[in-house]
Amino acid sequence: MALRYPMAVGLNKGHKVTKNVSKPRHSRRRGRLTKHTKFVRDMIREVCGFAPYERRAMELLKVSKDKRALKLIKKRVGTHIQMIFIGIGWNIDRTISLGKGPCQEKD
Repeated sequence: MALRYPMAVGLNKGHKVTKNVSKPRHSRRRGRLTKHTKFVRDMIREVCGFAPYERRAMELLKVSKDKRALKLIKKRVGTHIQMIFIGIGWNIDRTISLGKGPCQEKD
C-alpha cells in the first residue's frame, strides 16, 4: 500500500513505501481472442455453417422478433454469460435495448 505521508496516525499512517507492480496473471487472459483462434473459428464456421437454432434465430431477427430470438437462444445455449462467450447474444441484446430491430436500423 503506497502511503502519502510519513505520519504515525490517520488513514495513511506508517512508513512511506512504493507499491510493487506485479505482472498480470496468465488467467486474466482467459477468453481473449487471438489471431489463431479467430482464424480457426472462421474456418469452422465457413465449413460447417450455422447450427439449426442459429438459423432460426436469424430468421426471427429478419422479421423483427428480437426478444423472441433472445429467448430462443437463451433456452438452447443456457445462461446469458454462455451466450456472450459464444458471441451470439450481444448484438441481439443491443438491438432490444436500443428499441430497434434489424428492419428499423436501415435509416
